[in-house]
Amino acid sequence: MNKVPVLEIFGPTIQGEGMVVGRKTMFVRTAGCDYSCAWCDSKFTWDGSAKEDINMMTADSVFQRLKELGDNQFDHVTISGGNPALLKSIDGLIEILHANEIEVALETQGSRWQDWFVKIDDLTISPKPPSSKMKTDWSVLDDIFEQLKEHQRLNHTSLKIVVFDQEDLHFAEELHQRYPAIAFYLQVGNEDVEEAGTDQIASRLLNSYQWLIDQVMSNGRLNRVHVLPQLHTLVWGNKRGV
Repeated sequence: MNKVPVLEIFGPTIQGEGMVVGRKTMFVRTAGCDYSCAWCDSKFTWDGSAKEDINMMTADSVFQRLKELGDNQFDHVTISGGNPALLKSIDGLIEILHANEIEVALETQGSRWQDWFVKIDDLTISPKPPSSKMKTDWSVLDDIFEQLKEHQRLNHTSLKIVVFDQEDLHFAEELHQRYPAIAFYLQVGNEDVEEAGTDQIASRLLNSYQWLIDQVMSNGRLNRVHVLPQLHTLVWGNKRGV
C-alpha cells in the first residue's frame, strides 16, 4: 500500500488560516516541499532538520492515529505541509476519511496538480507573494483552476495570500483580478518565526492586521475579499503541534 511521509499528527485544535478559519480540525503535516519561502514557518518540513521525525505511514495507520488522538471529537482533517500536493499517495487518505464521514481540507501553493484535488472539501490555493522570494508559474496555476472549474469544484476552493508589505499587496490585487470568481482571503504574515514570546508576537501581528485592514478598506481592487489575522499564532505564538 502507498505510504505518506508524515511529520506530525495533532489535534483537535482550530484552523488558524484561510477559508475555514476557526474550524475545529485535526492536522496531518506531511514532509517535503518544492518551495523554500524566506519567511516559511514550517521550514522543518523541507530543510532536513526534522528528517529523523518522518514516518512513512499508510492511510489506515494515519487514520488510526487520528482516532487515537481525537477519538470522536472531530469530523474534519486538515492536510498540511510542506506541500502535500507533491504526494499522489494522499488519495488513499482522503478516501478513508470520507468513508468515515470526515471532511478534508488541504493547502498548497498551486505549483502542482493532483487528480485528488477534486475530492478535497476545502481546498486552499496559496500562491506565494514577492516577499517569499518564490516565483509563481502562472500557466500551472491557470491550469489548476481550469480543471477545478471543469469538475465543478470552484465552490470548494479559495485563494489565500499572505501579505507582509505593499509589494505583496500589489501581487494580491493582480491575483484577485486574474481569478475574480474565486473566494479570496488576505492574511497577515508572521515576520519572526523564531520569537518565543506569545505576547510580543500577538502585539506585532495585531498591528500588522490593523495596517492590512486599512490598506484593503481604501483599495477598490480588493473588494469581495476576507481579511484575516493568523489566528493560531495570536493564541499560541510559534509553538508547534497546536
